[in-house]
Amino acid sequence: MLRAVSAVAPGVAAVMVVVLLVEPPAHHPAQRIPTLRVFTDGLGRPPAQVGARTKSWGLPGDPLLGFIEIPAGLFTMGSDRQDAQADEDERPQHTVTLPAYYIGRYEVTVAQFAAFVADTGYAPDDLGSLDGPEDHPVRNVTWNDATAYCTWLTETLRDWTGTPSVLARQLRGSDGGRRWSVNLPTEAEWEKAARGTDGRLYPWGDRLDETRANYGGTEGPRPVGSYPAWASPYGLLDVAGNVWEWTRSVPLDYPYRADDGREDTSASQERALRSGSFDMNGGFVRPARRGRTTVDYSAGIIGFRVVVSASSS
Repeated sequence: MLRAVSAVAPGVAAVMVVVLLVEPPAHHPAQRIPTLRVFTDGLGRPPAQVGARTKSWGLPGDPLLGFIEIPAGLFTMGSDRQDAQADEDERPQHTVTLPAYYIGRYEVTVAQFAAFVADTGYAPDDLGSLDGPEDHPVRNVTWNDATAYCTWLTETLRDWTGTPSVLARQLRGSDGGRRWSVNLPTEAEWEKAARGTDGRLYPWGDRLDETRANYGGTEGPRPVGSYPAWASPYGLLDVAGNVWEWTRSVPLDYPYRADDGREDTSASQERALRSGSFDMNGGFVRPARRGRTTVDYSAGIIGFRVVVSASSS
């Protein structure tokens, strides 16, 4: 069954209906996972992330487990009138000030999500989320699945003695402040990390280039980090194409305000998606582009990445 939506770009309505607006299948909360995959190295680490520490649940092996610090400050959010590809829900372009936070360099992988399921016995809304190569972005996850992963990773990293000290202090509130947590990024957190502070159209600049991202009707998602030379200004990979990414935000009109209800995680409304996907054209993979669908929807073009921040506590 299809349902109507507003703010669909001209000439791509049919695509958007198929991609984002198909009613999700019935949820079966009692369904359990009968078997779990056994990964070749015991952690399911993608080749691009070899070097992960023992018992690190498939997280990248760099000093911050794949997280990148985004400094506090202003950035330009949304699109101006000169961008012919922009939808009205990307306007007006405006400045937003954010505190510092950390965000994943990569999308969450199949291996990482499967480690969560194995550790908790969690039953995903769609068992297809456990399918696919270990180093590919997890897909077929609902917003509820993604936030469940975040809740688990928050507690896991708070308890683990191997958590990098800079993250451990924030997650545990060791400096006397509020405890941070792992969550989905807000739309503002995602967009700043993906395009930097100068309002560029793409993570690498203003010119679209099919050699720099996975989009345009390719055969499917590619391993995370497949375009290392074309990172965002802060070093994020795959923030243009590959798979759409869930955010924490309700997609309300701009200008963005964190205190207007859009960051209410208890709201049973649509949530915003970012990044575009492998089957979309170049207009959909601009960091300013906003998708949206319901929290119980899953599809083979939707995944997520995570943040560690005070705003998600």
